[in-house]
Amino acid sequence: MNQSTRATVVKSTGSWYLLRTENGEELQARIRGKFRLNGMNLTNPVAVGDRVHFHIENQVENTGLITEILPRENYVVRQSPRKKHQLHLLATNVDQAILVITIRQPKLKQGVIDRFLLMTEPHDIPSIIIFSKADIYREKDLDTFAALYEIYTDIGYEVLLVSAQENQGLDRLETILQQKTTLICGQSGVGKSTLVNALYPELDLSTMDISDFSGKGQHTTTFAQMYDVGADSHIIDTPGFKSLSFNNLEPMDVAHNFRELFLASKHCRFNDCLHREEPHCAVREKLESGDISELRYANYLSIIEDIEAQNYWERHQDM
Repeated sequence: MNQSTRATVVKSTGSWYLLRTENGEELQARIRGKFRLNGMNLTNPVAVGDRVHFHIENQVENTGLITEILPRENYVVRQSPRKKHQLHLLATNVDQAILVITIRQPKLKQGVIDRFLLMTEPHDIPSIIIFSKADIYREKDLDTFAALYEIYTDIGYEVLLVSAQENQGLDRLETILQQKTTLICGQSGVGKSTLVNALYPELDLSTMDISDFSGKGQHTTTFAQMYDVGADSHIIDTPGFKSLSFNNLEPMDVAHNFRELFLASKHCRFNDCLHREEPHCAVREKLESGDISELRYANYLSIIEDIEAQNYWERHQDM
């Protein structure tokens, strides 16, 4: 292995990271010291997509030591599901993000769409919403999709209905992925790995059926990993999640990153309006006129309530 000092993190397995050097060679590496993200406490200070400097630590085992994380263009972060006072980096330096969801098997929790968008919107990361398993949708499921399609396309997001079994929507999805680094996320069991395998069978990602007992998805992807899928095209596959919470945001951050609420808020009487009971609130006026989705607004209130349920000390401990 040439002792190149620059590489990209292509897999994160906890304490070790798989690096790919500029000449395409790979090695395992660990980190030295502590790295923080804008002063925030992280469960994983290095993430897939990071560009790093390293040096060879063990010539015999060909392992390295990460000494520096190069400046990030962007990052996607969430509250750690296990340590509520810490954050978990999903990926860095991405061109776009895809949320894979389904209306059936497992049953859709619509609030997850807006919680996912709250991870990407603050960093201006384009996001695409993919509804999978279209081949098993019933008529009422298609009605649900049509309603959600209208809500999210009206505010500027691309929404796609796909089926890996029937090859529906896959051509468009493949086009979306070309010459981009794409973060792919989804709740457990939504068919994320099945979709990737349908497009790129050579990757042979592990898949698992929905649990017959619980009707819920089971985790298949264990660690985040980047795959090359064409010229200058990469996907970052991530473990399925069950829920998304935010200890790194204040209520006003949420208000600013619901794009249609933020646009309407310019006409609110108060600059710090949270669009609840404040007088002369332009957001609630548009809500009453039907120009803002009641569903999006309800999800907005739910997220704010979750954040406020954590007191300030809890949200900022060790950050």
